[in-house]
Amino acid sequence: MKQKTIDRIRRFSEEREWDQFHSPANLAKSIVIEAAELLECFQWSESEYDLQHVKEELADVIVYTQDLLDKLELDVDEIVNMKMSQNERKYPVERAKGNAVKYDKL
Repeated sequence: MKQKTIDRIRRFSEEREWDQFHSPANLAKSIVIEAAELLECFQWSESEYDLQHVKEELADVIVYTQDLLDKLELDVDEIVNMKMSQNERKYPVERAKGNAVKYDKL
């Protein structure tokens, strides 16, 4: 995400003094709630959905995720790369390619 966008997210909450409501637990709950609203976009059809509504709900997930990163003082690149390294070990290409089973079933 571009720094300009991150700054805009931060400014939005700061201007409204919402940090007082943004505990890690509250932000994690908000991410799950918004993710459920995103899933609702596909509730009755996996091929027919309102792309604008998907964008809005996905944006909500991303905004709350950035808020949680800030609250916990985490670097998105660092934690994503840490997790990708774990995934690469758990899902080696030679065993996982074209296979959707969980790592413990490979």
